[in-house]
Amino acid sequence: MDNALLELLRSVDTPTVCNAIETAQGKRGFNRYTRGTVLASAPEHRAMVGYARTARISALKPSSDPADVVRERRLGYYRHMSEGPRPAIAVVEDVDVPNAVGAYWGEVNTTVHKALGLDGALTNGVMRDLGDLPDGFPVIAGSVGPSHAFVHVVDFAAGANVFDLHVNEGDLVHADRHGAVVIPDDVISDLAAAIETLFRAEACILEPARKGPMTFAEFEAAWAAFEAART
Repeated sequence: MDNALLELLRSVDTPTVCNAIETAQGKRGFNRYTRGTVLASAPEHRAMVGYARTARISALKPSSDPADVVRERRLGYYRHMSEGPRPAIAVVEDVDVPNAVGAYWGEVNTTVHKALGLDGALTNGVMRDLGDLPDGFPVIAGSVGPSHAFVHVVDFAAGANVFDLHVNEGDLVHADRHGAVVIPDDVISDLAAAIETLFRAEACILEPARKGPMTFAEFEAAWAAFEAART
């Protein structure tokens, strides 16, 4: 992914990317996107874009592993997050869902992840410390809560399931307050052109509609132009 495409993807929202993927594929039916409603720590922040660094966590009860094993796994997790291609997103599954109670994403952990060079975090788990999270590190989460409970790393680098979306290690992810999508490898080279086509098509209907009241005949003509521009 070159810098021009990265900046373009950061400038558009996730629904636009979802539509653009279908435009690039020439058909409907793309389904690698999250389901359900997400919460955004910074709803107006630009989209996060990056290659997934995956992990799983749990917090309902302490790990049954020895303390030294837990510590080494935690350090291994942070080492993993610090490595790999950039830009990168932490994609972390809370295996306790739907009973997630431990906020892994608070002021300290988000600040550390930002310092390690990640673009943001996507999780089905809990976030906290809203208002104290660092600028420039958005979190998309499943819930908000006050406690970290017994949160610990279960594993990392083995993929994650968040909001019914399976994310493989290294997948290219686009996420914002609407949710997230995994961008297929085979559309990356066509994605910029697909976004341009999408915007051009939408302008055919949006520009006349935004001017004010339309007659049905005016709508029909604009819609015909919209459909022609999409194909």
